[in-house]
Amino acid sequence: MSSLYTRSKEFTRNRKSQSDSPPSSPSPIAKTLRHERLSRLDTASSSAGTSDSYGDRPSGRSTAYTRRENRLAALSSRTEDDSSRDYKKLYESALSENQKLKSKLQDAQVELADIKLKLDKIAQQKQEKTSDRSSMLEMEKREKRTLERKLSEMEEEMKVLTDLKSDNQRLKDENGALIRVISKLSK
Repeated sequence: MSSLYTRSKEFTRNRKSQSDSPPSSPSPIAKTLRHERLSRLDTASSSAGTSDSYGDRPSGRSTAYTRRENRLAALSSRTEDDSSRDYKKLYESALSENQKLKSKLQDAQVELADIKLKLDKIAQQKQEKTSDRSSMLEMEKREKRTLERKLSEMEEEMKVLTDLKSDNQRLKDENGALIRVISKLSK
């Protein structure tokens, strides 16, 4: 019996040292498994160390089982409370963040709509300016053509006027000469 006792001590030491080093990120399932192992070890050491009779073992097991069940119930209620609190906090934070993002999105959409309206107005003004420019250019071209026609007509009239002036001057000179001739003949 003493050889079993030492083996179980060494075994429990090895088991405890492995279970004492927690994993890098313990999950709730890993925690429950760890507690189950510890409770089994507690039952094994208490049954092996305190009672050697066969009749005491079932009562020791039942108390160990009740302790284990109590621990598991407390642990599960804690994890449920923690998880429900965490979920509630996470939900509330996610909800507030969603609301902030929605408001930002709405602001961005309003700003986008304003920018689109401004771009449309600018494009329309530009189009009007280009259409106005094109119509102005056409009007200017028409006016230029009419002015060129008038200029060419005036130039022709000037030529005709200069011709007429020269003819008129010639006729005046001839008329003066004839008057002199008539006045000499009448004397």
